Amino acid sequence: MTEAPSIAFHTLGCKLNFSESSTLSRQVEQEGFQKKDFDEQADVYVINTCSVTENADKECRYLVRQIQRRAPEAFVVITGCYAQLKPKEISGIPGVDLVLGAAEKFNLASHLRDLTKSHGGARISSCEIGEVGGFHASHSSGDRTRSFMKVQDGCDYACTFCTIPMARGKSRSDSIENVIAEARHIAAKGVREIVLTGINLGDFGKGPDGDKRRTEDFHQLMLALDEVEEIDRFRISSIEPNLLTDGIIDSVAASRRFMHHFHIPLQSGSDAILGQMKRRYRRDLYADRVGHIRSVMPHCAIGVDVIVGFPGEGEVEFRETADFLEGLDISYLHVFTYSERPNTPALELRPVVQVPVRNERNKTLRQLSFFKQRQFHDRHLGQTRKVLFEKQEQGGMMEGWTDNYIRVTTPFDPELVNRVVDWTLR
Repeated sequence: MTEAPSIAFHTLGCKLNFSESSTLSRQVEQEGFQKKDFDEQADVYVINTCSVTENADKECRYLVRQIQRRAPEAFVVITGCYAQLKPKEISGIPGVDLVLGAAEKFNLASHLRDLTKSHGGARISSCEIGEVGGFHASHSSGDRTRSFMKVQDGCDYACTFCTIPMARGKSRSDSIENVIAEARHIAAKGVREIVLTGINLGDFGKGPDGDKRRTEDFHQLMLALDEVEEIDRFRISSIEPNLLTDGIIDSVAASRRFMHHFHIPLQSGSDAILGQMKRRYRRDLYADRVGHIRSVMPHCAIGVDVIVGFPGEGEVEFRETADFLEGLDISYLHVFTYSERPNTPALELRPVVQVPVRNERNKTLRQLSFFKQRQFHDRHLGQTRKVLFEKQEQGGMMEGWTDNYIRVTTPFDPELVNRVVDWTLR
């Protein structure tokens, strides 16, 4: 290998994965690796995988084939959630040299110190998920406008459709002191907005090894971050409704820095289906959370995750969900079509909803989302909001986001890049 080996990353899945890939990239660059784009020829390729995506295996194989055509002697590393769940399956993909599970992901640099291209099967470095502990701080970089900062990892919940606890392990967090230091470090790079990310963000406060004795919580973290003057904006990526307290909502309403924007997973508007999913709330609590937000922040953006086609979701249950969402004062939906995941309890639930029915229900709720989004946007026409403009230019245009998550598009103006400005919505 050359004196300055090159490395390229490709990330699948959530913003948490992107923050971790960005951190891994910085770590190996400090070890002397030269960063390349994934579509360029490199000595090493790292694919950070996701367990939520439906076609994880197909995506992995497709990307590895791309690498083999471009750089057949390149060293290929697969890590991330799918690598933890299916290490043997991934090791059998022709062209893969190393599979890193959850405990070894952040040891990537040490694994790359002595590379030897494998022609007889990949090496697996992994362990059982119950043995995974420790918290590895991560944040995305490269876009000086916004950074995604991981403050929590893992999940102690047991939702019947979800593989994430099997891929990420126990809920664990950084300390408030460390998060504050990381936020200031990010701010020194010129970043104006930090998005707080985690697997179960509202569960912040459990120790780095999953110690359930809680001395800090998410509300305390918010209050501490609100005093970090170097950052203009904080945004909460997603928070479970049962963990979204009145205190958190009221603090966002009164905050100088937290944006008026919540993304709250619902998954189903049917109490029967929520029970089958083993969610830790029912629809009345969800409606109460939305109502409280609206009472103190009328202009707040409220996004919703919802799953259609879960086992047992008949026409009655789907109609309950659609009617519930239609009656809620929300801003947009992220609609997911249920797909079976190995080793999840939902595989045993009946009756199974046929795939064409799932797809039709997805279409129905996406249409509702379009209506809700348009309604929310039109409600703010003529208002002046704070907009943070991003540096990306596409076709002579640039984009920015209001404090309450309305997208603004305008002709590119370098004077607006990475600035928070007053903007009248039209």
